[in-house]
Amino acid sequence: MTDADIQDFVTRFAAAWAARDGEAFLKLWHPDGTLHTPLVGRPVAGNELARLMEVQKEAAPDFVWQLLDWTSRGDVVIIEWQTTRIINGARLDWRGVDKFRIRDGRIAEECVYTDTAPLRAARSGTALEPITKF
Repeated sequence: MTDADIQDFVTRFAAAWAARDGEAFLKLWHPDGTLHTPLVGRPVAGNELARLMEVQKEAAPDFVWQLLDWTSRGDVVIIEWQTTRIINGARLDWRGVDKFRIRDGRIAEECVYTDTAPLRAARSGTALEPITKF
C-alpha cells in the first residue's frame, strides 16, 4: 500500500465512525474478513459489520468515536482512538487501538485492544478500583 492508500483508508474509516454508517464500514471490509474485539463475545465476520453498527447505535445513541493517531507498516495499519458516551448520567471516555491487516485495500482482519474495566464498572454502577495503589 502506498502512503496515499493508507491515508485514504484511515480517512474513510474515521468518516464511517463519525457517521456511524454501517454501509460505509461494509465497503472497508472484505466479506470474509474478521473482527476480534473484547466488546463482543465472539469474532465478527466482515459481512456482519453493518448489523453490529446498528446494535451499537441502539445501545449507545450518544456514542462518539474520535481518531487520535495512526501509523502503518506494510499491510498493517494501527489506529489509536478515543470514544465518549454517557453511562448512568456520567460522561465516560476511554481509549483503544485497532490493528488492521489490509488486503487489496480492504480490511482482512481487525483486532481491537481496549481496557474494558471502566466500561464494566460504569455499567454495574461500581467504582473503578486501581490494581496498584501508588
